[in-house]
Amino acid sequence: MTGPLVVAVVGPTATGKSDLGLDLAEALGGEVVNADASQLYRGMDIGTAKLAPVKRRGIPHHQLDVLEVTDEASVAAYQSASRADLHAIQGRGLHPVVVGGSGLYVRAALDVLDIPPTDPQLRARLEAEAEELGAAAMAERLRALDPVAMERMQPNNVRRIVRALEVVELTGRPFSASMPTREFVQPTVVLGLRVARAELDERIVERVDRMWEQGLLDEVRTLDGLGLRRGRTASRALGYAQALAELDGRLDGRQAREETVALTRRFARRQESWFGPDHRIHWLDAGAEHRGDLTARALATVRAAIRDNDDHG
Repeated sequence: MTGPLVVAVVGPTATGKSDLGLDLAEALGGEVVNADASQLYRGMDIGTAKLAPVKRRGIPHHQLDVLEVTDEASVAAYQSASRADLHAIQGRGLHPVVVGGSGLYVRAALDVLDIPPTDPQLRARLEAEAEELGAAAMAERLRALDPVAMERMQPNNVRRIVRALEVVELTGRPFSASMPTREFVQPTVVLGLRVARAELDERIVERVDRMWEQGLLDEVRTLDGLGLRRGRTASRALGYAQALAELDGRLDGRQAREETVALTRRFARRQESWFGPDHRIHWLDAGAEHRGDLTARALATVRAAIRDNDDHG
């Protein structure tokens, strides 16, 4: 056994992952490792629902505020850094609690995943072609080269399609050959949070309204002065792109909020599709009527997994 069991909390946005992660870390003796790609960025706080330091109950959090908004997030870099955090936490005799809804980042931390190389010049050429030809043409190109990979992607996810084409051209192998397998690197228990569609949609509306009320526009104005527009990843984050459009006068306040709500709901559906087929996830109902005993149910599942791991360790 490599050390204390790794615990993960996953699921769609606005299901309460951060709070449950804190509860588990506090009850078990653990530290939190972030797996939300947008929360990697320093200063992107309101729009990502990042827990403020005073709300972290003294529990160390890792992989927060590790990038500038001008940086491009890298799954490979995250994999190396997050796994180093997991091992360091276990070395202190504590449970790492991985929390987040960015599916590929979760898999990079927890699963057997060989990340192929990158080539900035090749990526730039493919992105230019995508801009000129459109998503449908790039999807057809990938379908011809690697139908298995294309079958697993959203046809309008240009960034992911471009990455797949980059890997095919660089390695001469199908991108699907390097896609993650559902095999943990070390003993792990994953909890997934579910909320009924109507309630989740309402939570998203409330979260977006709260973002604007808490000062998202001021946050984005500050980040714009730090180069937010130069950061391809950060500037496209949900809420941030819409806030920039509002500051520019391309959207009014109502339009910016409505677009953020619509895109966040769509993102939540994609998260459900990503995590849903994974048979290893223990799903918990996190709806309002079940919230009172959510932590108790989660702890019961995790402690059973810990006992089972100890028995087989």
